Amino acid sequence: MTHLRKTMLEELQRRNFSRHTIRYYIRTVEDFARYFNRPPDRLGPRHIREYQAELFQNRKLSPGTVAVRLAALRFFYLKTLKKSWSIAETPYPKKTRRLPTILSREKVAQLLQAARTSYQRILLMTRYATGVWNAELTHLKTADIDSQRMVVHIRGGKGRKDRDVMLSPKLLTALRTLWRYYHRKSSSWLFPSNYRQDRPIDTKTVLVRMSASC
Repeated sequence: MTHLRKTMLEELQRRNFSRHTIRYYIRTVEDFARYFNRPPDRLGPRHIREYQAELFQNRKLSPGTVAVRLAALRFFYLKTLKKSWSIAETPYPKKTRRLPTILSREKVAQLLQAARTSYQRILLMTRYATGVWNAELTHLKTADIDSQRMVVHIRGGKGRKDRDVMLSPKLLTALRTLWRYYHRKSSSWLFPSNYRQDRPIDTKTVLVRMSASC
């Protein structure tokens, strides 16, 4: 581990960034240096602008992804190198805002019916009934299902915030079926991994199963 990487890692950890963000920020700085084949502390605003153009024109990344890459570089220059950063010289790209696609009841019903197994159907049902993010879905535990208050506790969700979402009677019945027929009591996860019961199902597995039902 280089001195710069170690310093950046410590700065990120001191500010309690999530593991995902830490990994993404460090990989961005490494990619930035690799693109110019030069240590990142020897690169300046001109290189950042050129790198930004590369991300848009050649790699065809979305404005949101480019903005996160720039945020990583900005953190590196401000917090690790203790250098200045000019928003005027390196403006963040404007995001294209689109209204989300909301499925009708009929479409959601068709999606659930297309599930290959009851386990997959309940997984999808939980996702759509609660509106949680995939990462939040995979980290649900059986103790998060509060049948007394009819809510699902989301712990450390997006933005590291806890919140409650409504639990419908139909979903509660489905989750009880899941527990009765599929769940192994050695695991505390609502949707444990098929390979290791002490770990939750992977978000990629959720995406694959959602795609398979579409």
